[in-house]
Amino acid sequence: MSSFKKLIKKIFFKTSKYSQAGQDLFALELFGECGSYIDIGSGVPKKDNNTYLLEVEYKWKGFGVEILESYKDLWTKCVERKNDIYWEDATTFDYKKAIIDNNLSLNIDFLSCDIDPQEQTFLALKKVLNDGVRPNLITFETDSYREKIDYSSLASSFLENYGYSIAVRNVYSNLKKNKIFETWFVKNSLNYKTTDYKDWVKKDFLK
Repeated sequence: MSSFKKLIKKIFFKTSKYSQAGQDLFALELFGECGSYIDIGSGVPKKDNNTYLLEVEYKWKGFGVEILESYKDLWTKCVERKNDIYWEDATTFDYKKAIIDNNLSLNIDFLSCDIDPQEQTFLALKKVLNDGVRPNLITFETDSYREKIDYSSLASSFLENYGYSIAVRNVYSNLKKNKIFETWFVKNSLNYKTTDYKDWVKKDFLK
């Protein structure tokens, strides 16, 4: 991508230096500084990471869960990241214990749920809720652009029973409209009006 196109994106759209679709920016819009998070499928510590900005620049507390230990060296070298990361299976991880160990509330601000395949992402989401954790915001990867199963609907039906609704739908990656890959949910108590990602991602003065 040319530097001119990058500049246009930066001026007119809510693009993060780190996350693929501005998940971190949406969390900041809702909760501001010093929030809390769980990052399932943390991947690498900085690029395409949904919590780097929150932890390093806005003093958020939380922890990550990542099964691929091949990323360990990258995390060790990323010295600005101080919060814990657990090298375990997100579908069997004890989230309640980790919440207690990290002095966090069960009502955390932000859950990023993004592992492969999508069946595992859904299982991880269920495990979090079954462990008693109640995130205010959940960004849930669906990979709708390539999946035959409608995981957005499955997650919506599951989360509805816990008092959640869709905040932002049809989320696409890096402003590629043909790559819808996530749905964002919030607790009903936040009274957030459901919107389409193509409208949310535009800077306010374009709406």
